[in-house]
Amino acid sequence: MKNLDQIDWEIIALLNKDGRMPHAEIERRLKNVSARTINNRIEALVKAGIINIRAVINPEKVGYGVMAEVFIETEPGEQRAVAEKAAEFPQVSYSSCASGEKDVILSVRARSIAELFDFVSEELGNIPGVRHTQTHLMPLKIKSNAAWIPGEYLDEYE
Repeated sequence: MKNLDQIDWEIIALLNKDGRMPHAEIERRLKNVSARTINNRIEALVKAGIINIRAVINPEKVGYGVMAEVFIETEPGEQRAVAEKAAEFPQVSYSSCASGEKDVILSVRARSIAELFDFVSEELGNIPGVRHTQTHLMPLKIKSNAAWIPGEYLDEYE
């Protein structure tokens, strides 16, 4: 694991707000850091797998306004297989194994509630090893995990 310093976190925070921010603009905002240093830092962060620079789709703007969390209870020993199979569906934006009452947690996007219902009942419900599903509509997203920064660095760069 690479130890990140103050400059790394400042660059990450600026790119988190605008992934297309030119290095010259980052240099202007950080003051005593050259564009070359910024470029080298960004390349190192990407190479280390700490950051990815890519387009993040706004699902609502492209017609996928229905968001839901789907909790899945699996047959014993099937948790990972179910989570991996569910992750293959394009409707699933997040898939994880969990501990506790539910075994798998998914974030799902759909164009309509009917489409969501069909997907959960006909696709997810038919994955081998799925015992039970529970769907919760999420009518309002407050924060996306795409914008996450550790709390000790967040306030400084907002």
